[in-house]
Amino acid sequence: MSKTAKTVIRRQKLRWRIRKNVKGTAQAPRLSVFRSNKDIYAQLIDDATGLTLASANSRQKDIAAQSGTKSEKAAFVGKAIAQKAKDLGIEACVFDRGGYLYHGRVKSLADGAREGGLKF
Repeated sequence: MSKTAKTVIRRQKLRWRIRKNVKGTAQAPRLSVFRSNKDIYAQLIDDATGLTLASANSRQKDIAAQSGTKSEKAAFVGKAIAQKAKDLGIEACVFDRGGYLYHGRVKSLADGAREGGLKF
């Protein structure tokens, strides 16, 4: 088994362990993070109904046009998802780091969402 496959399996086990405890509702949806090598994606998910309420990513035109590091773009994604949540009347959420360590781009996204007004 390759090192990449082992890493993916390890992260999947972490995701399952986190997902057992982190549940999103309509009032406090789950803020799910996916990090690829180049981009970062965030979704607000209501687990009770299985619906995605809002999403933001670093490939959107207004964020992709910004110059800066990947961590800086992750902060812009956090602010964008917070703004979309405000428009929907959502003030609080639960953070799902998706099996990634809470540092770097994941932490930048969380800090950006907090600056935008989300509470978690």
